[in-house]
Amino acid sequence: MNLQDIPKIKHTNSNNFFLLCGPCAIEGEDMALRIAEKVITITNKLEIPYIFKGSFKKANRSRVDSFTGIGDEKALNILKKVSETFDVPTVTDIHEISDAQLAAQYVDVLQIPAFLVRQTDLVVAAAETGKVINLKKGQFMSPEAMKHAVQKVYDSGNNKAWITDRGTMFGYQDMIVDFRGIPTMRQYAPTVLDVTHSLQQPNQSTGVTGGRPDMIETIARAGIVNNVDGLFIETHFDPANAKSDGANMLHLDNLEKLLTNLVAIRKVVNTL
Repeated sequence: MNLQDIPKIKHTNSNNFFLLCGPCAIEGEDMALRIAEKVITITNKLEIPYIFKGSFKKANRSRVDSFTGIGDEKALNILKKVSETFDVPTVTDIHEISDAQLAAQYVDVLQIPAFLVRQTDLVVAAAETGKVINLKKGQFMSPEAMKHAVQKVYDSGNNKAWITDRGTMFGYQDMIVDFRGIPTMRQYAPTVLDVTHSLQQPNQSTGVTGGRPDMIETIARAGIVNNVDGLFIETHFDPANAKSDGANMLHLDNLEKLLTNLVAIRKVVNTL
């Protein structure tokens, strides 16, 4: 899998990590364009290969009254507009077999959520679109088990797969990142570290997931030192009022400093 396989991606010769970054969910056109413009300005400055991330719907919710989306095609059209406006590739997650063909008409990378990565029919349907497939490691899975998810993509005639580590369940209400898994998973496919979801605190009694955004830079730095190929970071200009995952998102105002520090670390790592 080469980054050059992704339409519109920039800075592929910079020897930097690549970045999947954006809001958890598409809440509207203005917010998506605002976030995308800011992130693109930063990543162009730092020469980071960038893919805009946004969920067109949220199927895995704690409560029936939780936000699930603004409408599938409306959100997908916003992702398409982001791509066309800023000449940037996009990624979104899918949850049902029928989502694969639908979303593939609008985005460049299809993401399989962590809870669904063992769903063979879903993985195969995504792979058969020919898009790049981002496989989120299940919170309940070992790094070694992810080779089977990757193989499902390959066996479907698609050689474009990534793995994303988003932490492992630690008790009922916390996540940990076991960095021993990074070199293991990189044997199977390029490996991304999902920094913000790794800091979730799920299963809160309120039905609203908590998080530790104060630890974002700590986890991200460790990922870069341990040679992850890419980073996944959810960001918003108003996390406190975001409709999904606000508790663990990075404030957009803090993104440039974080990425500047990470690029500096990457340059040191590249000399070792």
